[in-house]
Amino acid sequence: MKVTIDGIHKHYRRAQVLSGVSLEADQGSMIGILGKNGCGKSTLLSILAGTLRADSGSFLYEDGNGKKTDLLKNRGVASRLIGYVPQSTPLLEELTALDNLRLWYTGSRGTLRRELEEGILKELKITEFLHKNVRNLSGGMKKRLSIACALAHHPSVLLLDEPGAALDLSAKELIIRYLHLFCEGGGIVLIATHEKTEIEACSRTYILKDGTASEYHFDNDMEKLASQLS
Repeated sequence: MKVTIDGIHKHYRRAQVLSGVSLEADQGSMIGILGKNGCGKSTLLSILAGTLRADSGSFLYEDGNGKKTDLLKNRGVASRLIGYVPQSTPLLEELTALDNLRLWYTGSRGTLRRELEEGILKELKITEFLHKNVRNLSGGMKKRLSIACALAHHPSVLLLDEPGAALDLSAKELIIRYLHLFCEGGGIVLIATHEKTEIEACSRTYILKDGTASEYHFDNDMEKLASQLS
C-alpha cells in the first residue's frame, strides 16, 4: 500500500495557497507536514479528506496488488479508506462520549463493545470517560474521542491536523503511542504538526512553504527548524 500526493493546487480569490504540493507515503509510515501558521497545512489536509476541492492535482492510493485509485475523484472509495481528525473536534457537545461513538459506529453494537474491550477504543482509553457529556471533557479527552470516531470504519489512511495542540504531556504521549500502533498495523498517517514529539515520531517530514512541499531531515534542532519555516 502506498499513497502519492501529486501537484495539488488551491487558490482563494487572488491568493495562491498551494502551488503544486507533492509527497508520498508508504505503508506503515507517519509523515509530518510542517509549516508556519497560514502556510496551507489545514487546506491540504481538508483537500485530501474531501471537505475541500482542489483546483488540480491527484491523491493516488495504490493497494497491495498495484491498483491505483485517485481518491480526489473517487470519494466513495476515499470515504472507506480515509479517517480525518480536523483541528476542531467534530463532536456533539450535549451528548456523552458513548452516544457520539454510536453515531459513528453504525454497525452492530457488538462491534462497538469489542472495540471498547480489546480494540481501538481500549488503546485510546475511551472507557475512562465513556458516560461523561462531551462538554465536560478535557481537551485531551475530546481529541482522543475525535480520533476514535475517525477510526470507526477502520481506515487505512489517517489524516490529523495538529492533534497535540494545547494538550498536556500525558495526552500527547497517549496519542503518539496509538499512532505508532496504527502504523505498525500497516496504516499510513499524515499529520500536520508543530509539536517536537510528534515530529520525532515521524518516518519523514516535509516543510510546506510558498505553496510547495520539500522533504526536511529533522535533527532535533528546533531553532534550525524555525529558521527553515520563516
